[in-house]
Amino acid sequence: MTGTIINAAAIIGAGLLGLALRKGIPAHISRTMQDGLGLLIIIIGVQYGLKADNLAVIGLSLAFGAAIGEWRKWEARLETWGEQLQNRFGNGNSSFVKGFVSATLLFCVGAMAVVGSLEDGLTGNYQILLVKSMLDGIFSMLFAASMGAGVLFSAIPVLIYQGTISLGAGFIKPLLTDVMLNNITALGGVLIAGLGLNILGVTRIRVANLLPGILLVPLITLIFQILP
Repeated sequence: MTGTIINAAAIIGAGLLGLALRKGIPAHISRTMQDGLGLLIIIIGVQYGLKADNLAVIGLSLAFGAAIGEWRKWEARLETWGEQLQNRFGNGNSSFVKGFVSATLLFCVGAMAVVGSLEDGLTGNYQILLVKSMLDGIFSMLFAASMGAGVLFSAIPVLIYQGTISLGAGFIKPLLTDVMLNNITALGGVLIAGLGLNILGVTRIRVANLLPGILLVPLITLIFQILP
């Protein structure tokens, strides 16, 4: 779990730097920074989304994932967690929950989190997570500068999510093929693009309620490979 610990530390350290910078940033500049980040995140999502091996797999995974996410209320649970943290640490900051939810989704969605955690757990090689830590650190600093302290607490879900994958790597990796990983990357890209639209304020997509789709990708990919 070395890579995951480094990743979480990078999020917290860079986020603290962002908070320090935030004090000198006027509100209108902070808002424009959020818009710029939203646009960049959409582009990143589109790039990942184009890596799909089968768009039908992505569509079905999203549809069934949405049904599960809405049923189990993943978005509401994540927001409730953010609100609990806000009540304890947020000092009435209205953007606390938004920063927590946005950063958590961005840092946990994507193939680097999955593949890097698998490599770390199986071989102790955390190079992929080291690169991810640098990228997450940049976004953590910018997010914290524009959305506040909630971003720092996204390190907790990252620790839990990536740590679980690393600890269970021996069971997970043999089940994942390159095609499955490509489709996981693509679906992650769709979710990242949706997150970017939320940050821009263009729409209000319950991205967290689509997350179960990532868990369904390997199964649906396997079914398509078995079918004639």
